[in-house]
Amino acid sequence: MLKDKLEAIRTMARRLPEDAQALMQRSIDDLRASGILDRVVKVGERAPDFTLPSIDGVPVSLAELLVKGPVVLSFFRGRW
Repeated sequence: MLKDKLEAIRTMARRLPEDAQALMQRSIDDLRASGILDRVVKVGERAPDFTLPSIDGVPVSLAELLVKGPVVLSFFRGRW
């Protein structure tokens, strides 16, 4: 469950040295203060057109995919 995963991440973060925790919190605060959350695409909104490389390195645009039908986007930030 997402709630359990988030709590596990919070527990792990609390084990980090205090200076690392402070640095992470400052980075989060800086991002929030930048207004970035006001500019993200919300659930149900149309995404702007973009082009990214496929797994084979071939450029694929959102517009090209939409010609074939509906598209579901999933954003994965990866592991840091």
